[in-house]
Amino acid sequence: MANELTKYESGLVSKAAGSGGIGELLKPLSQEIHLFDSFVAGTSHLADQTVLDEIKEGDMLFLVREDNKFDSNAIMLLSTAKKKVGYVPEKDNVVFARLMDAGKKLSAKITKIEKKGSFTKIAVSIFLVDF
Repeated sequence: MANELTKYESGLVSKAAGSGGIGELLKPLSQEIHLFDSFVAGTSHLADQTVLDEIKEGDMLFLVREDNKFDSNAIMLLSTAKKKVGYVPEKDNVVFARLMDAGKKLSAKITKIEKKGSFTKIAVSIFLVDF
């Protein structure tokens, strides 16, 4: 039995192959760099308005490029449940769209929610996720 081969897993490869995958492995190495403060555009035009009752201050939002015939730089903001919350305003989205098109990962965090009658104003901070 002294000549048996033993499978031994250690190091980064075995951790990456585990349940969390490479994303969980790199998470401690990433940092969020604050780029800009803005607000969410288009909240009054959402098909599913229930998302506005589900989100809260401090929630993270996903930024996703959208093929949009009205704005070639359109960036959707999605909740963690993958529901559309709105858009990065057109006046603010050019640089963010270029970063995303170059492969950079951006995220947003809700900093304030104000209900004004039937309108919901959502302030966000936008971050570059850097590794």
